[in-house]
Amino acid sequence: MADDRLPPLFGPGEPVAVLGLGVSGTAAARLLHALGADVYASDAFEGPRQREAVEALAAEGIDAEVGRHDVERILNADLVVTSPGISPTAEIRRTVADAGVPTVAEIEVAYRHLRSRVIGITGTNGKTTTTALCGHLLQQAGVDALTAGNIGRPLSEIPLMKRQPDWLVVELSSFQLADLRAFRPEVGLLVNLAADHLDWYSSLERYYEDKARLFANADEDSRWVLNGDDDDVLAMAEPAPGRRYIASIEPHGEPGAWLDEAGKLVQRLETGGAPQPWIAAPELQLVGVHNVMNALLAGLGAALAGCESAAIGAGLASFQGLPHRLQRVGEFEGVLWINDSKGTNVSATRVALNAFDRPLVALLGGRHKGESYGSLAPALGKNARALIAFGEAAPQIVRELGDVAPVEVARGFPQLVRLAREAAHPGDVVLFSPACSSYDMFPDYRKRGRTFEQCVRESYDGRESHDGPAPERAT
Repeated sequence: MADDRLPPLFGPGEPVAVLGLGVSGTAAARLLHALGADVYASDAFEGPRQREAVEALAAEGIDAEVGRHDVERILNADLVVTSPGISPTAEIRRTVADAGVPTVAEIEVAYRHLRSRVIGITGTNGKTTTTALCGHLLQQAGVDALTAGNIGRPLSEIPLMKRQPDWLVVELSSFQLADLRAFRPEVGLLVNLAADHLDWYSSLERYYEDKARLFANADEDSRWVLNGDDDDVLAMAEPAPGRRYIASIEPHGEPGAWLDEAGKLVQRLETGGAPQPWIAAPELQLVGVHNVMNALLAGLGAALAGCESAAIGAGLASFQGLPHRLQRVGEFEGVLWINDSKGTNVSATRVALNAFDRPLVALLGGRHKGESYGSLAPALGKNARALIAFGEAAPQIVRELGDVAPVEVARGFPQLVRLAREAAHPGDVVLFSPACSSYDMFPDYRKRGRTFEQCVRESYDGRESHDGPAPERAT
Protein backbone atom coordinates (compact mmCIF):
# COMPACT_ATOMS: atom_id res chain seq x y z
CA MET A 1 0.00 0.00 0.00
CA ALA A 2 1.45 3.35 -1.03
CA ASP A 3 2.29 6.01 1.53
CA ASP A 4 -0.02 9.03 1.18
CA ARG A 5 2.84 11.25 2.35
CA LEU A 6 4.93 10.58 -0.77
CA PRO A 7 5.53 13.77 -2.76
CA PRO A 8 3.85 13.86 -6.20
CA LEU A 9 5.96 12.98 -9.21
CA PHE A 10 4.45 15.80 -11.30
CA GLY A 11 1.91 18.60 -11.09
CA PRO A 12 -1.33 19.12 -13.04
CA GLY A 13 -0.70 19.96 -16.68
CA GLU A 14 3.03 19.28 -16.50
CA PRO A 15 4.61 17.44 -19.45
CA VAL A 16 5.35 13.74 -18.91
CA ALA A 17 6.87 11.45 -21.57
CA VAL A 18 6.26 7.70 -21.74
CA LEU A 19 8.84 5.49 -23.47
CA GLY A 20 7.38 2.35 -25.03
CA LEU A 21 3.87 1.48 -26.17
CA GLY A 22 3.54 -2.12 -25.12
CA VAL A 23 0.78 -2.98 -22.67
CA SER A 24 2.62 -1.38 -19.72
CA GLY A 25 3.47 1.86 -21.52
CA THR A 26 -0.04 2.21 -22.91
CA ALA A 27 -1.53 1.66 -19.46
CA ALA A 28 0.89 4.18 -17.96
CA ALA A 29 -0.10 6.80 -20.54
CA ARG A 30 -3.78 6.32 -19.64
CA LEU A 31 -3.09 6.59 -15.91
CA LEU A 32 -0.91 9.68 -16.30
CA HIS A 33 -3.57 11.33 -18.45
CA ALA A 34 -6.23 10.55 -15.84
CA LEU A 35 -3.98 12.09 -13.18
CA GLY A 36 -3.80 15.35 -15.14
CA ALA A 37 -0.41 15.13 -16.85
CA ASP A 38 0.25 16.46 -20.36
CA VAL A 39 1.26 13.08 -21.82
CA TYR A 40 3.43 12.30 -24.84
CA ALA A 41 4.05 8.59 -25.49
CA SER A 42 6.31 7.12 -28.16
CA ASP A 43 7.85 3.88 -29.36
CA ALA A 44 10.72 3.57 -31.83
CA PHE A 45 9.29 0.25 -33.04
CA GLU A 46 6.30 0.35 -35.35
CA GLY A 47 4.26 -2.83 -35.32
CA PRO A 48 0.54 -3.64 -35.41
CA ARG A 49 0.18 -3.56 -31.63
CA GLN A 50 1.97 -0.23 -31.36
CA ARG A 51 -0.17 1.31 -34.10
CA GLU A 52 -3.32 0.06 -32.39
CA ALA A 53 -2.12 1.63 -29.14
CA VAL A 54 -1.59 5.00 -30.84
CA GLU A 55 -5.09 4.91 -32.29
CA ALA A 56 -6.66 3.95 -28.97
CA LEU A 57 -4.77 6.63 -27.05
CA ALA A 58 -5.56 9.28 -29.66
CA ALA A 59 -9.27 8.50 -29.24
CA GLU A 60 -8.83 9.31 -25.54
CA GLY A 61 -7.04 12.60 -26.23
CA ILE A 62 -3.54 11.31 -25.54
CA ASP A 63 -0.68 12.25 -27.90
CA ALA A 64 1.33 9.22 -29.04
CA GLU A 65 3.42 8.14 -32.01
CA VAL A 66 5.39 5.12 -33.20
CA GLY A 67 8.42 4.69 -35.43
CA ARG A 68 10.35 7.47 -33.69
CA HIS A 69 10.92 9.36 -30.47
CA ASP A 70 10.58 13.15 -30.46
CA VAL A 71 13.78 13.62 -28.51
CA GLU A 72 13.37 17.36 -28.01
CA ARG A 73 9.91 16.90 -26.55
CA ILE A 74 11.07 14.07 -24.30
CA LEU A 75 14.00 16.09 -22.97
CA ASN A 76 11.66 19.00 -22.21
CA ALA A 77 9.40 16.77 -20.11
CA ASP A 78 9.39 17.12 -16.33
CA LEU A 79 9.32 13.34 -15.97
CA VAL A 80 10.05 10.31 -18.18
CA VAL A 81 8.22 7.05 -17.47
CA THR A 82 9.81 3.88 -18.82
CA SER A 83 8.17 0.66 -20.00
CA PRO A 84 9.94 -2.62 -19.13
CA GLY A 85 10.37 -3.40 -22.85
CA ILE A 86 12.79 -0.49 -23.32
CA SER A 87 16.34 -1.75 -22.88
CA PRO A 88 18.43 0.02 -20.20
CA THR A 89 21.08 0.41 -22.91
CA ALA A 90 18.73 1.87 -25.55
CA GLU A 91 19.99 5.10 -27.08
CA ILE A 92 16.93 7.06 -25.93
CA ARG A 93 17.52 5.90 -22.34
CA ARG A 94 21.14 7.07 -22.50
CA THR A 95 20.08 10.40 -23.99
CA VAL A 96 17.53 10.97 -21.22
CA ALA A 97 20.02 9.98 -18.52
CA ASP A 98 22.73 12.27 -19.94
CA ALA A 99 20.27 15.16 -19.94
CA GLY A 100 19.38 14.54 -16.30
CA VAL A 101 15.64 14.21 -16.88
CA PRO A 102 13.99 12.47 -13.87
CA THR A 103 13.02 8.92 -14.82
CA VAL A 104 10.76 6.38 -13.11
CA ALA A 105 9.30 3.01 -14.01
CA GLU A 106 5.65 2.48 -14.89
CA ILE A 107 5.43 0.40 -11.70
CA GLU A 108 6.44 3.42 -9.62
CA VAL A 109 3.73 5.67 -11.02
CA ALA A 110 1.08 3.04 -10.40
CA TYR A 111 2.33 2.17 -6.91
CA ARG A 112 1.88 5.72 -5.66
CA HIS A 113 -1.84 5.49 -6.40
CA LEU A 114 -2.54 2.05 -4.95
CA ARG A 115 -4.76 1.30 -1.99
CA SER A 116 -4.05 -2.42 -2.22
CA ARG A 117 -1.48 -4.21 -0.09
CA VAL A 118 1.37 -5.53 -2.23
CA ILE A 119 3.29 -8.80 -2.47
CA GLY A 120 6.23 -8.11 -4.81
CA ILE A 121 7.96 -11.06 -6.51
CA THR A 122 11.18 -11.10 -8.50
CA GLY A 123 13.98 -13.50 -9.41
CA THR A 124 15.59 -14.89 -12.53
CA ASN A 125 13.51 -18.01 -13.18
CA GLY A 126 10.14 -19.10 -11.87
CA LYS A 127 8.84 -15.69 -10.82
CA THR A 128 5.83 -15.85 -13.17
CA THR A 129 4.81 -19.29 -11.91
CA THR A 130 5.35 -18.19 -8.31
CA THR A 131 3.32 -15.01 -8.86
CA ALA A 132 0.46 -16.87 -10.51
CA LEU A 133 0.52 -19.56 -7.84
CA CYS A 134 0.54 -17.04 -4.98
CA GLY A 135 -2.40 -15.18 -6.54
CA HIS A 136 -4.21 -18.49 -7.00
CA LEU A 137 -3.67 -19.41 -3.34
CA LEU A 138 -5.06 -16.08 -2.15
CA GLN A 139 -8.09 -16.28 -4.41
CA GLN A 140 -8.83 -19.90 -3.52
CA ALA A 141 -8.67 -18.94 0.17
CA GLY A 142 -11.31 -16.27 -0.40
CA VAL A 143 -8.95 -13.28 -0.33
CA ASP A 144 -9.77 -10.36 -2.63
CA ALA A 145 -6.59 -10.48 -4.73
CA LEU A 146 -5.30 -9.96 -8.27
CA THR A 147 -1.98 -10.56 -10.04
CA ALA A 148 -0.33 -7.73 -11.97
CA GLY A 149 2.99 -6.35 -13.20
CA ASN A 150 5.21 -8.35 -15.51
CA ILE A 151 2.77 -11.27 -15.44
CA GLY A 152 0.42 -9.63 -17.95
CA ARG A 153 -1.90 -7.10 -16.28
CA PRO A 154 -0.06 -3.77 -16.09
CA LEU A 155 0.02 -2.35 -12.58
CA SER A 156 -1.11 1.01 -14.01
CA GLU A 157 -4.53 -0.45 -14.71
CA ILE A 158 -5.22 -0.98 -11.00
CA PRO A 159 -5.51 2.68 -9.83
CA LEU A 160 -8.12 3.26 -12.54
CA MET A 161 -10.37 0.49 -11.20
CA LYS A 162 -13.54 1.60 -9.41
CA ARG A 163 -12.53 -0.58 -6.47
CA GLN A 164 -9.02 -1.84 -5.94
CA PRO A 165 -8.47 -5.35 -4.54
CA ASP A 166 -7.32 -5.88 -0.97
CA TRP A 167 -4.10 -7.56 -2.16
CA LEU A 168 -1.99 -7.39 -5.30
CA VAL A 169 0.61 -10.01 -6.21
CA VAL A 170 3.05 -8.17 -8.48
CA GLU A 171 5.70 -9.79 -10.67
CA LEU A 172 8.72 -7.51 -11.09
CA SER A 173 11.35 -7.82 -13.82
CA SER A 174 14.82 -6.31 -13.39
CA PHE A 175 13.87 -3.64 -15.92
CA GLN A 176 10.86 -2.61 -13.84
CA LEU A 177 12.92 -2.55 -10.66
CA ALA A 178 15.64 -0.39 -12.20
CA ASP A 179 13.71 2.89 -12.09
CA LEU A 180 11.83 2.51 -8.80
CA ARG A 181 12.07 5.18 -6.11
CA ALA A 182 9.55 4.64 -3.31
CA PHE A 183 8.14 1.20 -4.13
CA ARG A 184 8.03 -0.91 -0.96
CA PRO A 185 6.11 -4.19 -0.96
CA GLU A 186 4.50 -5.31 2.26
CA VAL A 187 5.82 -8.80 1.45
CA GLY A 188 8.74 -9.32 -0.92
CA LEU A 189 9.73 -12.66 -2.52
CA LEU A 190 13.10 -13.35 -4.14
CA VAL A 191 12.76 -16.64 -6.04
CA ASN A 192 16.36 -17.20 -7.21
CA LEU A 193 19.28 -15.50 -8.94
CA ALA A 194 21.24 -16.56 -12.02
CA ALA A 195 22.79 -15.01 -15.11
CA ASP A 196 20.25 -13.52 -17.55
CA HIS A 197 19.80 -10.58 -19.93
CA LEU A 198 23.53 -10.30 -20.50
CA ASP A 199 22.66 -9.11 -23.99
CA TRP A 200 21.18 -6.01 -22.28
CA TYR A 201 23.31 -5.66 -19.16
CA SER A 202 27.03 -4.92 -19.27
CA SER A 203 27.72 -7.42 -16.49
CA LEU A 204 26.09 -9.86 -14.09
CA GLU A 205 26.76 -7.37 -11.31
CA ARG A 206 24.67 -4.69 -13.03
CA TYR A 207 21.81 -7.16 -13.46
CA TYR A 208 21.98 -8.08 -9.78
CA GLU A 209 22.05 -4.39 -8.81
CA ASP A 210 18.64 -3.91 -10.39
CA LYS A 211 17.27 -7.06 -8.72
CA ALA A 212 18.50 -5.74 -5.36
CA ARG A 213 16.26 -2.71 -5.72
CA LEU A 214 13.45 -4.91 -4.38
CA PHE A 215 15.00 -4.17 -0.97
CA ALA A 216 15.84 -0.49 -1.56
CA ASN A 217 13.07 0.95 0.64
CA ALA A 218 12.90 -1.79 3.25
CA ASP A 219 12.11 -0.94 6.86
CA GLU A 220 11.60 -2.91 10.06
CA ASP A 221 8.02 -3.76 9.05
CA SER A 222 9.11 -5.38 5.78
CA ARG A 223 8.73 -9.13 5.42
CA TRP A 224 10.93 -11.10 3.04
CA VAL A 225 10.35 -14.59 1.65
CA LEU A 226 13.67 -15.97 0.43
CA ASN A 227 14.97 -19.05 -1.37
CA GLY A 228 17.22 -20.39 1.35
CA ASP A 229 18.88 -22.83 -1.06
CA ASP A 230 20.31 -19.97 -3.15
CA ASP A 231 23.37 -18.35 -1.56
CA ASP A 232 23.14 -15.30 -3.83
CA VAL A 233 19.56 -14.69 -2.69
CA LEU A 234 20.53 -14.81 0.97
CA ALA A 235 23.53 -12.54 0.41
CA MET A 236 21.46 -9.97 -1.49
CA ALA A 237 18.80 -9.84 1.22
CA GLU A 238 21.23 -9.84 4.17
CA PRO A 239 21.57 -6.02 4.57
CA ALA A 240 17.82 -5.35 4.29
CA PRO A 241 15.88 -4.59 7.48
CA GLY A 242 12.71 -6.53 8.17
CA ARG A 243 11.81 -10.13 9.01
CA ARG A 244 12.99 -13.09 6.91
CA TYR A 245 11.07 -16.27 6.07
CA ILE A 246 13.17 -19.02 4.52
CA ALA A 247 11.96 -21.57 1.94
CA SER A 248 14.13 -24.66 1.53
CA ILE A 249 13.92 -28.16 0.13
CA GLU A 250 15.66 -29.26 3.34
CA PRO A 251 14.18 -28.94 6.86
CA HIS A 252 15.50 -25.97 8.86
CA GLY A 253 14.87 -24.21 12.16
CA GLU A 254 14.09 -20.69 10.92
CA PRO A 255 10.61 -19.27 10.32
CA GLY A 256 9.53 -20.31 6.84
CA ALA A 257 8.60 -23.43 4.90
CA TRP A 258 10.32 -26.62 3.80
CA LEU A 259 9.96 -30.15 2.49
CA ASP A 260 10.01 -32.45 5.50
CA GLU A 261 11.42 -35.98 5.78
CA ALA A 262 8.04 -37.47 4.85
CA GLY A 263 7.90 -35.49 1.58
CA LYS A 264 5.33 -32.95 2.78
CA LEU A 265 5.45 -29.19 2.30
CA VAL A 266 5.11 -27.58 5.74
CA GLN A 267 5.26 -24.08 7.24
CA ARG A 268 6.23 -22.56 10.56
CA LEU A 269 5.96 -18.79 10.84
CA GLU A 270 7.24 -18.50 14.40
CA THR A 271 10.43 -19.99 15.80
CA GLY A 272 9.66 -22.95 18.03
CA GLY A 273 6.11 -23.50 16.83
CA ALA A 274 4.85 -26.81 15.50
CA PRO A 275 5.11 -27.15 11.67
CA GLN A 276 1.78 -26.97 9.87
CA PRO A 277 1.38 -29.26 6.83
CA TRP A 278 0.25 -28.06 3.42
CA ILE A 279 0.42 -30.93 0.93
CA ALA A 280 2.54 -33.96 -0.03
CA ALA A 281 4.92 -33.08 -2.87
CA PRO A 282 3.56 -35.77 -5.29
CA GLU A 283 0.14 -34.09 -5.08
CA LEU A 284 1.49 -30.97 -6.81
CA GLN A 285 0.48 -30.77 -10.47
CA LEU A 286 3.82 -29.17 -11.35
CA VAL A 287 6.93 -30.82 -12.80
CA GLY A 288 10.33 -30.67 -11.13
CA VAL A 289 11.95 -29.96 -7.79
CA HIS A 290 12.22 -26.27 -8.75
CA ASN A 291 8.43 -26.11 -8.67
CA VAL A 292 8.45 -27.53 -5.15
CA MET A 293 10.53 -24.46 -4.27
CA ASN A 294 8.11 -22.19 -6.14
CA ALA A 295 5.25 -23.74 -4.15
CA LEU A 296 7.08 -23.16 -0.86
CA LEU A 297 7.72 -19.52 -1.74
CA ALA A 298 4.19 -18.85 -2.97
CA GLY A 299 2.69 -20.61 0.04
CA LEU A 300 4.70 -18.45 2.41
CA GLY A 301 3.55 -15.32 0.59
CA ALA A 302 -0.05 -16.45 1.00
CA ALA A 303 0.50 -17.33 4.66
CA LEU A 304 1.89 -13.85 5.36
CA ALA A 305 -1.23 -12.41 3.71
CA GLY A 306 -3.32 -14.30 6.27
CA CYS A 307 -4.22 -17.59 4.54
CA GLU A 308 -4.65 -20.66 6.74
CA SER A 309 -2.42 -23.67 6.11
CA ALA A 310 -5.35 -25.91 5.10
CA ALA A 311 -6.42 -23.38 2.46
CA ILE A 312 -2.85 -23.15 1.17
CA GLY A 313 -2.69 -26.93 0.81
CA ALA A 314 -5.97 -27.03 -1.10
CA GLY A 315 -4.81 -24.24 -3.40
CA LEU A 316 -1.48 -25.95 -4.12
CA ALA A 317 -3.31 -29.14 -5.07
CA SER A 318 -5.60 -27.36 -7.53
CA PHE A 319 -2.99 -25.22 -9.35
CA GLN A 320 -2.27 -26.66 -12.81
CA GLY A 321 0.61 -24.47 -13.89
CA LEU A 322 0.99 -21.96 -16.71
CA PRO A 323 1.28 -22.38 -20.47
CA HIS A 324 4.76 -22.72 -21.97
CA ARG A 325 6.35 -23.67 -18.62
CA LEU A 326 7.10 -27.41 -18.70
CA GLN A 327 3.64 -27.78 -20.21
CA ARG A 328 2.59 -31.21 -21.42
CA VAL A 329 1.71 -31.04 -25.14
CA GLY A 330 0.78 -34.72 -25.29
CA GLU A 331 2.11 -38.25 -25.48
CA PHE A 332 2.22 -39.64 -29.02
CA GLU A 333 3.40 -43.16 -29.88
CA GLY A 334 4.90 -43.42 -26.41
CA VAL A 335 6.87 -40.14 -26.63
CA LEU A 336 6.05 -37.32 -24.20
CA TRP A 337 6.30 -33.83 -25.74
CA ILE A 338 6.94 -30.89 -23.37
CA ASN A 339 6.63 -27.18 -24.23
CA ASP A 340 8.95 -25.08 -22.07
CA SER A 341 9.16 -22.09 -24.40
CA LYS A 342 9.47 -19.84 -21.32
CA GLY A 343 12.91 -21.39 -20.84
CA THR A 344 14.56 -18.29 -22.30
CA ASN A 345 17.92 -18.53 -20.53
CA VAL A 346 20.49 -21.19 -19.76
CA SER A 347 19.65 -21.55 -16.08
CA ALA A 348 15.94 -22.09 -16.83
CA THR A 349 16.77 -24.79 -19.37
CA ARG A 350 19.17 -26.47 -16.96
CA VAL A 351 16.32 -26.72 -14.44
CA ALA A 352 14.03 -28.17 -17.13
CA LEU A 353 16.60 -30.77 -18.17
CA ASN A 354 17.00 -31.90 -14.57
CA ALA A 355 13.24 -32.26 -14.10
CA PHE A 356 13.16 -35.58 -16.02
CA ASP A 357 14.75 -38.95 -15.37
CA ARG A 358 13.71 -40.44 -18.73
CA PRO A 359 15.89 -40.27 -21.86
CA LEU A 360 15.15 -37.09 -23.76
CA VAL A 361 15.63 -35.23 -27.00
CA ALA A 362 16.54 -31.60 -26.23
CA LEU A 363 15.53 -28.76 -28.57
CA LEU A 364 17.64 -25.62 -28.04
CA GLY A 365 17.89 -22.37 -29.97
CA GLY A 366 16.67 -18.88 -30.75
CA ARG A 367 18.44 -15.57 -30.22
CA HIS A 368 21.60 -15.73 -28.12
CA LYS A 369 21.48 -13.76 -24.85
CA GLY A 370 25.16 -13.60 -23.98
CA GLU A 371 25.52 -16.78 -21.88
CA SER A 372 27.63 -19.85 -22.63
CA TYR A 373 25.66 -23.06 -23.16
CA GLY A 374 28.49 -25.13 -21.71
CA SER A 375 26.86 -25.36 -18.26
CA LEU A 376 24.09 -27.49 -19.83
CA ALA A 377 26.58 -30.25 -20.65
CA PRO A 378 26.27 -32.21 -17.35
CA ALA A 379 22.46 -32.32 -17.52
CA LEU A 380 22.50 -33.24 -21.20
CA GLY A 381 25.18 -35.85 -20.66
CA LYS A 382 23.04 -37.52 -18.02
CA ASN A 383 20.08 -38.48 -20.20
CA ALA A 384 20.03 -36.69 -23.58
CA ARG A 385 19.57 -39.09 -26.49
CA ALA A 386 19.92 -36.29 -29.03
CA LEU A 387 20.21 -32.50 -29.30
CA ILE A 388 18.58 -30.46 -32.07
CA ALA A 389 19.58 -26.81 -32.45
CA PHE A 390 17.67 -24.10 -34.30
CA GLY A 391 17.60 -20.35 -34.86
CA GLU A 392 20.38 -17.77 -34.75
CA ALA A 393 22.13 -19.44 -31.83
CA ALA A 394 22.37 -22.86 -33.53
CA PRO A 395 26.05 -22.55 -34.61
CA GLN A 396 27.18 -21.61 -31.10
CA ILE A 397 25.07 -24.38 -29.53
CA VAL A 398 26.68 -26.90 -31.89
CA ARG A 399 30.17 -25.61 -31.07
CA GLU A 400 29.66 -25.72 -27.31
CA LEU A 401 27.55 -28.87 -26.96
CA GLY A 402 28.28 -30.93 -30.06
CA ASP A 403 30.44 -33.39 -28.10
CA VAL A 404 27.80 -34.05 -25.42
CA ALA A 405 25.11 -35.73 -27.55
CA PRO A 406 24.38 -36.39 -31.22
CA VAL A 407 23.37 -33.02 -32.65
CA GLU A 408 21.49 -31.84 -35.73
CA VAL A 409 20.40 -28.39 -36.91
CA ALA A 410 16.81 -27.66 -37.94
CA ARG A 411 15.81 -25.01 -40.47
CA GLY A 412 12.40 -24.07 -39.17
CA PHE A 413 9.91 -25.59 -36.75
CA PRO A 414 8.36 -28.26 -39.00
CA GLN A 415 11.82 -29.72 -39.55
CA LEU A 416 12.62 -29.30 -35.84
CA VAL A 417 9.64 -31.46 -34.89
CA ARG A 418 10.34 -34.00 -37.66
CA LEU A 419 13.94 -34.47 -36.53
CA ALA A 420 12.86 -34.79 -32.90
CA ARG A 421 10.26 -37.38 -33.80
CA GLU A 422 12.86 -39.39 -35.72
CA ALA A 423 15.33 -39.26 -32.82
CA ALA A 424 12.94 -40.12 -29.98
CA HIS A 425 12.14 -43.66 -28.82
CA PRO A 426 9.00 -44.81 -27.01
CA GLY A 427 9.33 -43.81 -23.36
CA ASP A 428 11.43 -40.72 -24.19
CA VAL A 429 10.69 -37.04 -23.56
CA VAL A 430 11.05 -34.39 -26.28
CA LEU A 431 11.88 -31.24 -24.32
CA PHE A 432 11.47 -27.89 -26.06
CA SER A 433 13.33 -25.56 -23.68
CA PRO A 434 15.27 -23.18 -25.93
CA ALA A 435 17.69 -21.43 -23.48
CA CYS A 436 17.39 -18.41 -25.79
CA SER A 437 15.02 -15.55 -26.46
CA SER A 438 12.42 -15.90 -29.21
CA TYR A 439 13.16 -12.65 -31.01
CA ASP A 440 15.00 -14.11 -34.00
CA MET A 441 11.78 -15.77 -35.21
CA PHE A 442 8.86 -14.75 -32.97
CA PRO A 443 7.58 -11.66 -31.12
CA ASP A 444 7.54 -13.51 -27.80
CA TYR A 445 7.92 -16.91 -26.16
CA ARG A 446 4.14 -17.47 -26.23
CA LYS A 447 3.95 -17.36 -30.03
CA ARG A 448 7.01 -19.61 -30.19
CA GLY A 449 5.41 -22.12 -27.83
CA ARG A 450 2.10 -22.15 -29.68
CA THR A 451 3.92 -22.70 -32.98
CA PHE A 452 5.81 -25.64 -31.49
CA GLU A 453 2.61 -27.22 -30.18
CA GLN A 454 0.87 -26.75 -33.54
CA CYS A 455 3.76 -28.38 -35.41
CA VAL A 456 3.76 -31.34 -33.01
CA ARG A 457 0.03 -31.95 -33.50
CA GLU A 458 0.28 -31.52 -37.27
CA SER A 459 3.16 -34.00 -37.32
CA TYR A 460 0.85 -36.59 -35.81
CA ASP A 461 -1.99 -35.66 -38.19
CA GLY A 462 -3.93 -33.86 -35.48
CA ARG A 463 -4.44 -37.03 -33.45
CA GLU A 464 -5.20 -36.72 -29.76
CA SER A 465 -2.38 -37.74 -27.48
CA HIS A 466 -2.38 -41.21 -26.00
CA ASP A 467 -3.04 -41.66 -22.34
CA GLY A 468 0.22 -42.17 -20.58
CA PRO A 469 2.14 -41.44 -17.41
CA ALA A 470 2.31 -37.83 -16.29
CA PRO A 471 5.77 -36.23 -16.18
CA GLU A 472 7.88 -37.17 -13.17
CA ARG A 473 7.47 -34.88 -10.20
CA ALA A 474 10.84 -34.66 -8.56
CA THR A 475 10.78 -34.31 -4.80
